[in-house]
Amino acid sequence: MTKPHQPWFVRRPLPAVVDKVHLIGIAGAGMGAFASMLQDLGKEVRGSDLNVYPPMSDELTKRGIHWMEGWDAAHLDWGPDLVIVGNVCRRDNPESVAAEARGIAAVSFPQAFGDLFLEGRVPVVITGTHGKTTTTALTTWLLYTAGLAPGMLVGGVSRNFDATYVLGQGRPFVVEGDEYDTAWFDKGPKFLHYRPQIAVLNNIEFDHADIYDSLEEIVENFERLVDLMGPGTTLLVNHDDARAMGCAARARGAVVTYGFGEGASLRAVEVVPGPQGCDFTLLSPGNEAVRVHSALAGRHNVWNALAALGAGLSLGVPLPALLPGLATYAGVKKRQEEKGEVGGVLVIDDYAHHPTAIDETLAALKARYPGRRLLAVYEPKSNTARRNVHQADYARCFTHADQAVLCRPFKKEDRFGPDERLDVQQLVADITAHGTPAVYRDGSDETLSWLLLQVQPGDVVVFMSSSGFDGIHDRLLAGLRTK
Repeated sequence: MTKPHQPWFVRRPLPAVVDKVHLIGIAGAGMGAFASMLQDLGKEVRGSDLNVYPPMSDELTKRGIHWMEGWDAAHLDWGPDLVIVGNVCRRDNPESVAAEARGIAAVSFPQAFGDLFLEGRVPVVITGTHGKTTTTALTTWLLYTAGLAPGMLVGGVSRNFDATYVLGQGRPFVVEGDEYDTAWFDKGPKFLHYRPQIAVLNNIEFDHADIYDSLEEIVENFERLVDLMGPGTTLLVNHDDARAMGCAARARGAVVTYGFGEGASLRAVEVVPGPQGCDFTLLSPGNEAVRVHSALAGRHNVWNALAALGAGLSLGVPLPALLPGLATYAGVKKRQEEKGEVGGVLVIDDYAHHPTAIDETLAALKARYPGRRLLAVYEPKSNTARRNVHQADYARCFTHADQAVLCRPFKKEDRFGPDERLDVQQLVADITAHGTPAVYRDGSDETLSWLLLQVQPGDVVVFMSSSGFDGIHDRLLAGLRTK
């Protein structure tokens, strides 16, 4: 029996009555969505942030949620019962300091979400380095089409619901379980606050180099998640991922495996990718082999589909009730999202920024758009991507593209020294040596100019970044219209 880790997360007491809530960092995508959820719960909500701009400023104003620019202790003069401390908030934030001085309860967003929204529900927590957003939105859609009326909180916009959250009236609440840290006073992962009754552990790789020093530290935090799950819980784990399976060995509840390999409880075989997604045969206990159509493209999305189906089965939903939702799932914005096609050039936006995600995404797009030239435009923007921790892996992950374009981040200047920084010029040479022609362009404007000269009818251009990439997707479409 493995020794359990200490939970390593911080829970602060909530006041007995919470009617008025102030959010520090309200303009962030997650915090803005949480402000709306609190308002839907009947709370009076206000908040502040350093930079409040569209679309979040418009959304908050439309909902009648008062927001204030900048940090100021006076922003708490309206007398909130509770302050939500966003991840953007530092220890010396004037509003965080004022809340403590005035004796106002202040908790993290993950704790507040767990305490206010998951009590009395069945939390279904989706975790892993890759696939969290897609699997969360997909699981919710499968449960919704099966009639369970689930709740949802996801780190992206679900196209089926056109929303980042759904309160739902049913028992299940599906939440994306982020491994990023919680708040300045709580360096444990967000997912430790979500009380999983059912959890998905899709994969484990090194990421978030700004807060984690090693892969071992990341594994340890996933082990903490498993340690929180007692008897009567269910852990769905990717059978094809050795690190995930290693964590699952600690489980005290039920373990259901999924994947491609023999021995997986939910197994996909005879996988056939195509322009309309992917077909595979599903082998599962108690069911005959069934041919399944998924609207999602790519091997990684087969894992995501198996995890979502497994979550539904663990909730007691019959397999036939889950399969229609798999075929009608519309995806998440910024996940293989078609932004438009002009002059025979298709433009796609994707979140891929980790080498594994880039490789799987490009393989999926090559299968979805056979016979078309695939141009992969990558912006190494995240704190991890701009470091050289994945230098060698990046060189090998563009092989499914016909052309690679690497772009310097348009806003964040490199603050890392030469011994720590990603060597983009060397990476261009290494990608080319692996068989994919690659070029470097200094910023989004230069990248756009190069693309407008190079693209041809029939091309597929995918932009991959953890940010908005300076709106280059729409700018390319506009440029193609005037070309």
